[in-house]
Amino acid sequence: MKYLIASDIHGSSLWCEKLINAFSELSADRLILLGDLLYHGPRNDLPDDYSPKNVITMLNSLSDKIIAVRGNCDTEVDQMVLDFPILSDSAWVCDFGQRIFCSHGHIFSPEKLPPLSDGDIFLSGHTHIPTDRIILQGQKQIRCINPGSVSIPKEASKHRCLIWENGVFTEILLDL
Repeated sequence: MKYLIASDIHGSSLWCEKLINAFSELSADRLILLGDLLYHGPRNDLPDDYSPKNVITMLNSLSDKIIAVRGNCDTEVDQMVLDFPILSDSAWVCDFGQRIFCSHGHIFSPEKLPPLSDGDIFLSGHTHIPTDRIILQGQKQIRCINPGSVSIPKEASKHRCLIWENGVFTEILLDL
């Protein structure tokens, strides 16, 4: 199974289209969305080609392939227009003998991890800054990964997402 992992689209039809194109070109099986899909939030500038209605159409076209969690900018109103569930604060993905805990990052974060087992992976977005690091939780090692942001990258990072395939994460740049 090949997973494309992305976070923080924030209503940008330009960057959502690039994400959907990458999903197709890479022949991914599932799209994991780590929240903040339609709304840009009060702390962010409007992203390029801000058009939540177009993002709705694009994402709904893949509704049977999406695993999504709720971001701090996602609401019940957003759920009314999306054809796949987005209001869960977390989701588990088990693949290639690996447990992956998915969350946006505003409730659980690398600084406030949920109960995890040694070797689990914690995926989150929220900060718009890509990271890949090991956190020690007592005697347990937890790998914490943030794909960065599809539409509003911060701290000089790039528009990006990740592929998870055969137990390996690979960075995918979406820049123009």
